[in-house]
Amino acid sequence: MSKIFFVLGKSCSGKDTIFRYLKEKKELNLKTVVGYTTRPMRVGEENGKEYFFVGRDELEKLKWEGKIIECRDYDTVYGIWSYFTVDDGQINLGKDNYLYIGTLQSYMEMTKYYGDDVVVPLYIEVETGERLSRAVKREREQSNPKYTELCRRFIADEEDFKEENIRKAGINKRYINSDLDKCIGEIVETIRKI
Repeated sequence: MSKIFFVLGKSCSGKDTIFRYLKEKKELNLKTVVGYTTRPMRVGEENGKEYFFVGRDELEKLKWEGKIIECRDYDTVYGIWSYFTVDDGQINLGKDNYLYIGTLQSYMEMTKYYGDDVVVPLYIEVETGERLSRAVKREREQSNPKYTELCRRFIADEEDFKEENIRKAGINKRYINSDLDKCIGEIVETIRKI
């Protein structure tokens, strides 16, 4: 049976780096699923690569067409930013295994849509102080740093990823990203076994 390997964790836990590594590891033969967002592109991002960047009108059209698998809205200091997954033909469970990245909420919705026998969580953890340090460094590299939004996201993650929520989602395995190579090695071993 095909699987969707779902990378998740708090912001600045290394999800994007791990996702890129797994995507580029040809022997795993994982197809990627690109999510959608209404937020502006960050420096270095490409439309259709990290996300499909769309306007609110497109989101509403997709909702009306019944194509939204899951959608998360964030009330940021810059307005509402939505992140969502669309049933747009990217996933063919009769054919391939997939790699996806998202939040705990999106993981739970994907599991509800596809089943917990299909969606496999790859939950990444990093010590809180290290995550904050990484977040500030990443934001400094932006042409227009959004520190207020960084703080909002950081605080929201603490609420979203409370232990009771992780248990409720049925996540039992954690991949500690204090040593990136070791963390990736454990994830690759999990994927190979499944």
